Amino acid sequence: MIKRLFDCTIAVSVLLLLSPLIILVAILVRINLGSPILFKQPRPGLHGKTFHMAKFRSMTSETDAEGVLLPDAERLTRFGKFLRASSMDELPGLWNVLIGNMSLVGPRPLLVEYLPLYSQEQARRHDVKPGITGWAQVNGRNTLSWQEKFALDVWYVNNQSFGLDIKILLLTVYKVVKRSDISAQGQATMTKFTGNS
Repeated sequence: MIKRLFDCTIAVSVLLLLSPLIILVAILVRINLGSPILFKQPRPGLHGKTFHMAKFRSMTSETDAEGVLLPDAERLTRFGKFLRASSMDELPGLWNVLIGNMSLVGPRPLLVEYLPLYSQEQARRHDVKPGITGWAQVNGRNTLSWQEKFALDVWYVNNQSFGLDIKILLLTVYKVVKRSDISAQGQATMTKFTGNS
């Protein structure tokens, strides 16, 4: 209950405080990337139940001749890179926090297609609500291997506390200001998880 109250208080406060910035970013996304302004995608939440996570778009919708989306590196614009580096693309996620799909802190919600690929231990990352930021995000983010990332997620599940959440939030602010660990080496974003074999 304390975590939920804290999540809602911070989410409402940040949304109100940053509302002019959020409106400005929405306008810039519309100008630079067109419609839709928001990127919405089903993601697994608590106990693997899917919800629609919202972010500001940071990529174009360009496809090849067969209608398949081009690789991330080709669709990620300079403006999109700025949004990701500043983490401003994550601001709409505060709405997910308010309606209860996400928490401020928890394992990042990944793709639904990954669900059958997790080991039993890795799947424990879904024993808590996913977060806008998490233990893995402040300990390497996209520079980590998938195994390292999942191990940190499960460590958080085993050790979660209000004090740890505060520590993660403070470290997140530091990481955002520093703009570190944004992409995997040689990748525009993060390579896909294909299983543990």
